[in-house]
Amino acid sequence: MFASSIGIIGIAVVLALSNGFQRQIDQTQKETLSQFPVTISQVGQDGSGQQQNLKQEFSKSNSVTAATSAAEKAQHENKLTSNYLDYVDKISPSLTKNISNTYATGLNLIRSVNGKYQAVKFSNTKQSGQTDFATLMAQTTGVGGSVYPIDRNGGQSFLKSNYKLLSGAYPDKPTDVVMVVNRDNSININALRNLGISVKENKKFTFDQLIGTTMQLVSNDDFYQSLPTGNFLPGNDYQKMSQANKTKTLKVVGILRVKSKNSDGILASGIAYSDRLTKQVMEDNRDSAIVKTQKNSNRNVMTNQELSAEAKPQMLAMIGGNAVPTSIQIYPSSFKDKDQILSYLDKYNKGKSKVNKVVYTDLAGNVSNLTGGLMDAITYVLVAFAGISLITSMIMIAIITYTSVLERTKEIGVLKALGARKRDITRVFDAETTILGFGSGILGVLIAWLLTFPANIILEKITG
Repeated sequence: MFASSIGIIGIAVVLALSNGFQRQIDQTQKETLSQFPVTISQVGQDGSGQQQNLKQEFSKSNSVTAATSAAEKAQHENKLTSNYLDYVDKISPSLTKNISNTYATGLNLIRSVNGKYQAVKFSNTKQSGQTDFATLMAQTTGVGGSVYPIDRNGGQSFLKSNYKLLSGAYPDKPTDVVMVVNRDNSININALRNLGISVKENKKFTFDQLIGTTMQLVSNDDFYQSLPTGNFLPGNDYQKMSQANKTKTLKVVGILRVKSKNSDGILASGIAYSDRLTKQVMEDNRDSAIVKTQKNSNRNVMTNQELSAEAKPQMLAMIGGNAVPTSIQIYPSSFKDKDQILSYLDKYNKGKSKVNKVVYTDLAGNVSNLTGGLMDAITYVLVAFAGISLITSMIMIAIITYTSVLERTKEIGVLKALGARKRDITRVFDAETTILGFGSGILGVLIAWLLTFPANIILEKITG
């Protein structure tokens, strides 16, 4: 009977493992991917073109064709108009608590270091003007950035839900900023150096040394000075800037660390601030002298170089004169609500030409589809092997039945002598086969159930 139940044991164990892994994947997705936003950037990626490229066959021609790369073809320029921003803002609050806009606006920051003010910045890059991969990733996917969203009702659920407060307090005002550390409490060394903090590799700070760190945010009119030529340059009298009426003080109020064990979070290690601060900076600087001059000029008001049609909006955005966001991050209330948000965004594109469509990046969906596809493929392979075992078990039952008939020839003869018909003898063996089948099935399921206990213990130790 045990030999006949081997195939059933295999099928049951495979299905149990597959179901367990799928449930674990679903749980991990809820814990980690639910915080990942749906991102709409000015330059999106249309994946359909890349998928078609994967299906191309090898060419048999003897010529070489000049062609645009698949990655470049996949780039799509999104028109983030005011109408589209209003459309996104109308997403039901029950589906998303947080909708964050990221802008290219720079912050005019100074800080007193050893009694002397100097220009500082919120950045993890080593050199000024350097754009690292993490910055590009943040603009495209919303992951690895330094701007966190505020609830649509003004609350602070995002940080409280996803980040543990190690010291200080959660931010309450736009001028409150936080330091985000990694799981081992390390922080990007460049983030500290760009604040004017003298630091060497592996130097340790107490929480109290970092909490309360302040820096001043200077308005455009106080930060830039006008030259007789009509151009503008950043000033260098930082002491005077710090005392200007429009200058605001930013303060590090808390040190945070991601809560999830399965994710590094969407905020990069370093300084993080709310999107309300960026909006406030744009509001304060939109009527500044440098912005007004730049709007009326086709030349860079700082370098006097001529600006192209594409470069002028970028220049205005940098000095706070362009209210068009570089990207929009929509944070679903739950992993299930994301599908409804995507359907809502897809409705906007119905009936529109390809040029006027707005594409989005669903990083969580891409990861989910990848893991789900791998899990399905593994399950199919294991079920196929278990199916072979099941067929083997069926053959074993047939062999056992056949052997039983051969070994019981005398018994069959006695039954015939007593008047048993061929049909009666067949029923006897059918009953035995049925009992053997049910017995093997019950035994197989029972053994498979018992095997799940040591399997769970082993898998827990292996996977952590």
